[in-house]
Amino acid sequence: MTRPQRPKRSLRLRLLAGTLAWIITTLAIAGWGLSGLFQQHVTEQLYARLATQLEQLTANLTVDPQGNAVLSGELSDPRLHRPYSGLYWQIDSVSADGRADKRTLLRSRSLWDTLLSVPEDAPADGVLHQHRVDGPQGEALLMLERLVYPAEAPEQGLRLIVAADAQLVSEPVERFNGLLAIALVILGLGLITAAVMQVVIGLRPLGQLRRSLQAVHEGKAQRIEQDYPQEIQPLVDDFNSVLNHNARIVDQARTRAGNLAHALKTPLSILANAASRPDDKLPGLVREQVAMARRQIDHHLAHARAAAAARVPGMRSEVRPLLESLLHVMQRLHQDKSINATLDKDSIAPIFRGEKQDLQEMLGNLLENAWKWSRGRVHITLERSGEQFTIIIDDDGPGLPAEQRQTVLARGVRADEQVPGSGLGLAIVSDLAELYEGALSLHASPLGGLRARLTLPAAGSQ
Repeated sequence: MTRPQRPKRSLRLRLLAGTLAWIITTLAIAGWGLSGLFQQHVTEQLYARLATQLEQLTANLTVDPQGNAVLSGELSDPRLHRPYSGLYWQIDSVSADGRADKRTLLRSRSLWDTLLSVPEDAPADGVLHQHRVDGPQGEALLMLERLVYPAEAPEQGLRLIVAADAQLVSEPVERFNGLLAIALVILGLGLITAAVMQVVIGLRPLGQLRRSLQAVHEGKAQRIEQDYPQEIQPLVDDFNSVLNHNARIVDQARTRAGNLAHALKTPLSILANAASRPDDKLPGLVREQVAMARRQIDHHLAHARAAAAARVPGMRSEVRPLLESLLHVMQRLHQDKSINATLDKDSIAPIFRGEKQDLQEMLGNLLENAWKWSRGRVHITLERSGEQFTIIIDDDGPGLPAEQRQTVLARGVRADEQVPGSGLGLAIVSDLAELYEGALSLHASPLGGLRARLTLPAAGSQ
């Protein structure tokens, strides 16, 4: 039973959904805030005009000799003379405790035969109070009032009231909200269009990368050739490095397979010929050729194992403890030779970015070669340079002429046929180092013998 596939999540849709949600939320908050600010502004303007009307009403108010409140002049706004125009004023008498005594002394013509119903509060002398009350025809009014005591009759309190229709606020706010909604919709469409274009154009390199990967997968291309933005180019470079590494591994595998077949062909031919002509020396010949074939197989198996390990990320091996352990092993194996082996105490303690077994095989072969040729002194130094480190092994042996130093790194070549060995040690070290993108080089040693410089990749900072 096949498991149901999870729906693929689209990066484009996620970016668009997040951007659209943010744009809509931001515009909604901006519209709500602007509408509120405009309504507050219009309301404050209306109260400012009412305050002006109240000031005119106060300035024209007088008390005649009989104690009656009269206006010395008409207020300037013509709406106050038109019935139910939406702008009104009214003067009420006030009792001794400062509350209205239900007697209206004067009112504007615009009230016609009605009165303003005002709250029964007691404002302080000269203080402005704002209220929202019902108008003559049931409409909502914004009211402003003040309590005054005329100089002509200071014992008589008068309540001066002006009011205006609340539609003077709501109508401009509604018109503004309509225009604001249209403007925000147009702005939102522009922002959404820009966001869509940004996502489409921004993700276009990923589409090109997908097509390039498809071409590589189908065998139409060997690597990704296009140039990409700096955010993607490192990924492309790493991918091309993997492709190049894999191609190099395949080529090396083909070469190694051919080399192994060629290396085994000679021992097998010798054994076949010897088997066709029985001889007393046949057992020794068989052992010799089988040993040679085993060395070749071990060499190629080590190479294959290292090639696989070199592609595994995260492998780390400490170098100094392994060197110290190998030095003890060499001292025990070669007790017949008095070798003074030293490891520089002031040198660094690098960490090899690779498999410990490969590092042990490389160092073991180099130390074995140094012990084999040394007359009594071997010195080891560790150096760090960038993302690589170098192991330097010096001996005081006879050394090698410059023209032979590169030759002995070839498989099966020995510097001295009189000294036991297969000629594979240095070749194995060189091959393994190359698999880890390192190198082995031979030089003249300050001790008088041979200096081997093994450069390998380092892991982490020291």
